[in-house]
Amino acid sequence: MSYTKKRGIDLNHSTKKDITIISFCSMISAVIYLVFGNSIMDFGKNADISIILRFLPVLAIQFGMSCLGILIVLLKNKEKLSDYGIRRKNTVQSIIGCLLCSIPTVVFLFFNNELHGFLPFQGMFLTKDILNLSIPFNIILYLIVALVWGIGEGLFYVVLSKKINILKQPKGLFNIGALVCALVSVLIHGMIGFDLATILEAVATFILMYGSILVLEKTNNSFGNIIIFFVIWNAL
Repeated sequence: MSYTKKRGIDLNHSTKKDITIISFCSMISAVIYLVFGNSIMDFGKNADISIILRFLPVLAIQFGMSCLGILIVLLKNKEKLSDYGIRRKNTVQSIIGCLLCSIPTVVFLFFNNELHGFLPFQGMFLTKDILNLSIPFNIILYLIVALVWGIGEGLFYVVLSKKINILKQPKGLFNIGALVCALVSVLIHGMIGFDLATILEAVATFILMYGSILVLEKTNNSFGNIIIFFVIWNAL
């Protein structure tokens, strides 16, 4: 067996392990949320309890779903964030491309009367309570929200798509990594149903995620993939 072929086999084997780790961490957190979600939400909305204590279980679920797996993989492989598009080159193209992919989502929110003004991460139900805390607690907790719900979730799709595309190289507009990430995004955010609003929201989300991964593949820059979680998703 040639060195090149052996190296390719080793890479595929390592990549499959990485995908398994990411998937396992996300699924475990998802199962915990499915089982205890109502209790977590009730606890989080109980104003008689400290906001910090209410925030912790919500943070743990989100961290487990979007951050834990990719963090383990990055540390295990000693990979750099620059390997996943955190670089200056093509930053503008990445941001513009991803924002263009967000247009269907913005249009859906507008016509469905779901635009609530601009506030990053307002979709996380504790964000406004966090911002009402005194300094420095509001700043610290809001930065944690930005790190996990913004950078972490954005990188989750970037890393997962990159790993999948190592095993199955994209061909033109068909990108299996983008397809998987788009489907995962629709499922995670509960866009399952047969009413028109749910279908349109799912289609808009699919276009946003699939398109943003195509932008990533074209520019090799992931700043746009992260920015959309700050200015579009949960921000309008």
